[in-house]
Amino acid sequence: MTMMKTLKMSVAALALTATHAVAEDVEVLHWWTSGGEAAALNVLKEDLQGQGIGWNDMPVAGGGGEAAMTTLRARVTAGNAPTAVQMLGFDIKDWAAEGALGNLDSVAADGSWDEVVPDALQNFSKDADGHWIAAPVNVHSTNWVWISKSALDATGMDAPESWEDLIAVLDAMKDNGITPLAHGGQAWQDATIFDAVVLSLGDDFYKASMIDLDPGALGGEKMVEAFQRMETLRGYVDDNFSGRDWNLASAMVIDGSAGMQMMGDWAKGEFLRADQVPGEDFVCIRFPGTQGAVTFNSDQFAMFKVDEGQEAQLAMAASVMDPAFQSAFNVVKGSVPARTDVPNDAFDDCGKKGMADLADANSAGRLFGSMAHGHSVPAGVKNAMYDVITAHFNGEFSAEEAAEEMVNAVEAAM
Repeated sequence: MTMMKTLKMSVAALALTATHAVAEDVEVLHWWTSGGEAAALNVLKEDLQGQGIGWNDMPVAGGGGEAAMTTLRARVTAGNAPTAVQMLGFDIKDWAAEGALGNLDSVAADGSWDEVVPDALQNFSKDADGHWIAAPVNVHSTNWVWISKSALDATGMDAPESWEDLIAVLDAMKDNGITPLAHGGQAWQDATIFDAVVLSLGDDFYKASMIDLDPGALGGEKMVEAFQRMETLRGYVDDNFSGRDWNLASAMVIDGSAGMQMMGDWAKGEFLRADQVPGEDFVCIRFPGTQGAVTFNSDQFAMFKVDEGQEAQLAMAASVMDPAFQSAFNVVKGSVPARTDVPNDAFDDCGKKGMADLADANSAGRLFGSMAHGHSVPAGVKNAMYDVITAHFNGEFSAEEAAEEMVNAVEAAM
């Protein structure tokens, strides 16, 4: 069965669950503009249309969401907030603190959200008073590596499990005449790799530096080592990486011109859209040295307080959290469900691994919010870290200077 047929069947099944039509529209601000992302978003659009809810699309390109948040601030300042906004982590908390978000407690109670949404996600889905103000659509994990199966086979090596293995594979890919590491030179993409590199140096180090913001960890010897590893990885990136969108880097792995990409699991949506099959055309692994631990972010739809359209907002929130939708959407998106009661039957091998890894990390206390994707520190601190990471990646700082700058940047941002 093709992916599109599966989508249509899932959407049709969802539409049949609607108890009544809602003659309202939702205006949705989001940054899902790549092919795989757009295909996933269509699952939600078609579900709402089946309930008589119109969808006014407001896409703002930019994979990290920074441009979308700038647009959102301008809309709210002008007194014209969208009805629903794709949002991440601390951005949700910031808007909730301003009292700008609507209350979703009624649909949360109907859908038993308290019982099925992991606590780590609820921390961002509720305001300070414990009211639901956002509906999580997925859980992405960010410490993935996506490898061309043919490029890996050409090295004669297995998928890397350690830092040393990784360098050996990258060297072999370089010798084989392809770009070893596909990457886009944007701050959030640099930070995504950095997240994984820091985690590979130990859970305690990640927690101390990226979550607790301990100055000793931010500026210490392990942080210097993390930046040294970033320098090493920079040597495997092609010269035209600056400004490249993440999905174009994925395309380099898909077409065989590059060997691997270090990116969150939304990249899988691009491979699937290109009709590639896990294990046959591409390989998915955790960043070497991080297996058993997971850094996550969760896309959520926050509902703003509006004068009209509240009923459509609640219907959209209910649809987002419907188990059938959670499965249909995340199968296409590459992520895993935000509900723990969704079966994995429809997911491919990488999806099943993602769901199992998330459950294992959660039970072992090794599930950490991603700094790069707004789930470990507030936006001001994250952006300060971005500046240092990107400046170093582009050769402006040595590893030692970058570690020192991390301390200074975080201190100034707090």
